[in-house]
Amino acid sequence: MSFLIEKITDQFEIPAFKPANGEQINIPCQPQVSATMSKETFKAVRSAGNQFDGMLVRKNNQLVLLSKEEAVQQLVLKPHTLNLNYKLCLSGLNLEGTVIMERLHTQLSSIISDQKLGTFKRQHDGTLNLNSVHITCRTEGGRSVIHVSWNVEDEPIGKAVSEILEECGEDLITN
Repeated sequence: MSFLIEKITDQFEIPAFKPANGEQINIPCQPQVSATMSKETFKAVRSAGNQFDGMLVRKNNQLVLLSKEEAVQQLVLKPHTLNLNYKLCLSGLNLEGTVIMERLHTQLSSIISDQKLGTFKRQHDGTLNLNSVHITCRTEGGRSVIHVSWNVEDEPIGKAVSEILEECGEDLITN
């Protein structure tokens, strides 16, 4: 048996063990996956810490780690975005949409700027915008309805706005 162990370690350069009959042993191993990546992706991986958003692709029998942008370009993929929506019906208010949006702008601007998420801008049509977050007010079935939509990249802002509206609702606009 010693001869066989020696042959295995010499030929395959891996450890070999000699347990007694019926004896269980644990063999430590570390699976490793090697992949290549561009310098830009390497810098992004290093700065990302524990989490990197990319794609592992098999190319010419080799694994390649691509950033989202590289994957879209090299694999000729159609980029897409995920949009999220929130809707709040204001049942007890008899206010015009412009008044609601003015009050909403005032209240949200102070709360959101306190959280250091940015500043809402009022558009000429009354819409409030901050990055991809859009807030509008429409009348549906005789009720004012606030619509909030945002891209997944702006999830912290969209989530904060929807939580504020959920918690405060009509009180945010009437005060």
